[in-house]
Amino acid sequence: MTTPRPDLLHRLAVQTAERESANLRRRLRTIDRADGPWLEIGGRRLLSFCSNDYLGLAQHPQLVAALNRAAREEGVGSTSAHLICGHRREHAELEEALAAWSGRERALLFSTGYMANLGVLQALLARSDVCVQDKLNHACLLDGAKLSGAELKRYPHADVDAAARQLAAHPTTAALLATDGVFSMDGDVAPLRELAQLCAREQATLLVDDAHGFGVLGDDGAGSLGAANLGQHEVPLLMATLGKALGCSGAFVAGSAALIEGLVQFARPYIYTTAMPPALAAAALEAVQLAQKEAWRREKLLLLIARFRRGAAELGLPLAASTSAIQPLLLGSADAALAAAQTLERQGLLVTAIRPPTVPAGQARLRITLSAAHEEAHVDRLLAALETLRLPAAPRAAGGDPV
Repeated sequence: MTTPRPDLLHRLAVQTAERESANLRRRLRTIDRADGPWLEIGGRRLLSFCSNDYLGLAQHPQLVAALNRAAREEGVGSTSAHLICGHRREHAELEEALAAWSGRERALLFSTGYMANLGVLQALLARSDVCVQDKLNHACLLDGAKLSGAELKRYPHADVDAAARQLAAHPTTAALLATDGVFSMDGDVAPLRELAQLCAREQATLLVDDAHGFGVLGDDGAGSLGAANLGQHEVPLLMATLGKALGCSGAFVAGSAALIEGLVQFARPYIYTTAMPPALAAAALEAVQLAQKEAWRREKLLLLIARFRRGAAELGLPLAASTSAIQPLLLGSADAALAAAQTLERQGLLVTAIRPPTVPAGQARLRITLSAAHEEAHVDRLLAALETLRLPAAPRAAGGDPV
C-alpha cells in the first residue's frame, strides 16, 4: 500500500497553528490614515515609533506633487519590464542622481530591496563559490546566497576575525562577503572599514546592504559607506532602498559601469519584472534632492536619538548599543515584548514587538524607530510611557549607556 502524498496546504495550516499556540503568530493590521508620525487604526489615533520614514519625507508635499505631475503625464504603470519598454526618462534620471550621490559610476533600479539582493547574488555567484555573511544580515541577503547555490558561511555578528578565518579556509575559491550597513533589528553599524580591508587582503568582493543607512548617515546622507569614507574601489557593491529614509518605494544597486551592465544581462529579478511606476521614480528623485539639500532633517534626527538614549539611560532601560534611528529595547521573552507593546498601545503609542523567528529565541524586543517627523515632546511622551513598564534596570556601561 502506497503512503498518501502529504497535503501541502494542510502542512502549512499545521505550521500556522503551531505558531499560534506558541503565541508567535504574525498579524496583519490595516492603517486607516497616516499623518506624519500619527496613525489611525480602528478609530484610534496612535503616535508611531515603528516606521522607517527616518527623514519624515513619506508625505512631503513636494514628493506628492512630483508623483502627481508624472502620473498625469505618464500614467500609473510603466507597462513593461525595463528591457522591453518600461524604462522611462524618470527611471534614468533617478539612476543618475543615485549614482552621483553614492559616488558610484552607475546605479540600477529594482522594484524592492529584496529583489535587488536576490538579483545581485544570483548574478554573481556560482555553485563553486563561497558567500560569507554576518549572522544578523537581512533575510534577503541570506536567501540570495542560498538561491545562488554558493556555499553560505555565516560569521558571528560583526566578528571580523571570524570572517577572516572563513575566507582563509577557501583560499582559491571566488568569494563574496555581504553585510548590512546598519543592522535592521539591532541598529548598530557594521565594521565596514575593517571588512573592506579584509576583502582587499583576501581578494574577495564586498557587498553592503545600506537600506537603513542610506539617506541618514554621513555628512551628505550618502549612508554608512559615506560616513566610513569608503568608495567604489573599497566596496564594489552597494545596495540601498528608496522606501526608508527617502519615503518612497523600490531599491537600487550602485557600482561600476561593468557591474551594472552585467546585472542588466544576468539579474533575473531585474530582467523579468515590470519596472516601477515612472511617477514613483519621479517622487523618489524629489526625495533624493530634498535629502541632500535639507541637512537639518539628519541633524534633528540625531538630536532626537541622543535625547531618547539619555532618557533611557536615566531610566535604566535595556537598550541595545545603537546610535542609529533604530533603538531596540531588549526584553528577552516573546511574551514580555508583546505585553510591553500592548501596554504602550493602551497609552496611545504604536511600537512593534519583534519576536522569534525574526530574532533568535530569548532576544525579543521592542524595535523603537525615530524619525525627523517626531518632536522632542513625542520622545518625552515615549520615555514616560516606557517608565510605566517597570522593566528591570539594565547594567550600565562605563559611559553611562545601557549595555
